[in-house]
Amino acid sequence: MEGLVDVGVRVVDRPHVAVIGASVCDAIESALAFSVGDALVRAGAVIVCGGGGGVMEAACRGAQLAAEGMSRGGRTSAVRGGADGSGGVGGRPAAGDAAEIVTIGILPGLDRAAANPYVDVAIATGMGELRNGLIVRSADALIAIGGAYGTLSEIALALRAGKRVVGLRTWELGRDGFVDAGVFVASDAEEAVAVALAAAARP
Repeated sequence: MEGLVDVGVRVVDRPHVAVIGASVCDAIESALAFSVGDALVRAGAVIVCGGGGGVMEAACRGAQLAAEGMSRGGRTSAVRGGADGSGGVGGRPAAGDAAEIVTIGILPGLDRAAANPYVDVAIATGMGELRNGLIVRSADALIAIGGAYGTLSEIALALRAGKRVVGLRTWELGRDGFVDAGVFVASDAEEAVAVALAAAARP
């Protein structure tokens, strides 16, 4: 999916896709989130998340390593640290490095330092789980991976706002014996990213 979006355009003009999920996840969900983060950045998107661990951290880590690889290939100005933090502390660029913003964390608390080490821009809201609405409203589309009740609330808010939600091993919705098809169930990370980007591109 590389090359779908020009990574040279301004951050505000690039697709913003929220990756939502629990702060504690299993190995399968972590791997899916990593792959989603990687594919989104390679397609030129910006990741919006809650800034915490688990699914959020895995997606941001995949995004940063993708940005680093693209930098080495001459496709973007991003400079990232590797998995061991080389080139920057905790995956962030070292001082003076030219860096493209690829991850935004909207935090529940007031401490920006609470963001996972792969977040470029940390927004401290002090709103607790109420910040879930900000994540939803900041995104053009959402990808839900696993998740607990907080993720369920984000899914509901997104559907209420008319935004596309793509699911990977996440909540299934239904009422009175009928399945709610509001969440598109993707078979893998590649399909999830393709569907989310197609929805984000719609005017």
